[in-house]
Amino acid sequence: MTEEAPEATAADDPLTGDPAVETYFGAAWPAVRGFHAMLADEGVLRGLVGPREVSRLWARHLLNSAAVVPFLPERGQVIDLGSGAGLPGIVIAAMRPDCEVVLLEPMERRTDWLAEVADRLALTNVVVVRGRAEEVQGRYEADAVTARAVASLDKLYGWALPLLRAGGTLVALKGGKAEEEILAARKAGKKWGAGTPDVLEAPTIAGVEPTRVVRVVREVASVR
Repeated sequence: MTEEAPEATAADDPLTGDPAVETYFGAAWPAVRGFHAMLADEGVLRGLVGPREVSRLWARHLLNSAAVVPFLPERGQVIDLGSGAGLPGIVIAAMRPDCEVVLLEPMERRTDWLAEVADRLALTNVVVVRGRAEEVQGRYEADAVTARAVASLDKLYGWALPLLRAGGTLVALKGGKAEEEILAARKAGKKWGAGTPDVLEAPTIAGVEPTRVVRVVREVASVR
């Protein structure tokens, strides 16, 4: 009879205790560290984070989420679409304290979690909204919308771009197929007033693979 492998813990994460991580997050570090602790404990218990993710929360999730921040405004309204466990929305709120960060999520158990996280971490710039993007279109004219593992770009355009003002930016975390998604989404992009998408490398700290980001400006805020 084979023995089961022990469960991974936060201590198994090679970036736990790495001073480069604290330096990278700067003033946001206390909130991000607290969020990491909540994800590793209650996040797993609530089924928001898989147990195998605990030993790679920093690189795979928190730093990955932080990679979008340089592409966001210093001030204004940012909507995190399908915020889930709070990745990247909670990280954005910690790193952009002068932005109002709207965490848009349709599932009640997740919105309950997001509200608890924001309260415990004293992130007063967070607004948690339960709903789907199509249900709140017309209510927002945000400066930026973020999305991580939500949908392919052809669907994402129809959900995210109507939430943006003219000149607002969609910043989507994407992988190796970003260029393919851009080609497949050309018709949807034209319908929703999207400009030419950029695929950008988004590095964080040395030794962590850079994230790929698709950035799209909504040039026209009207449906054709």
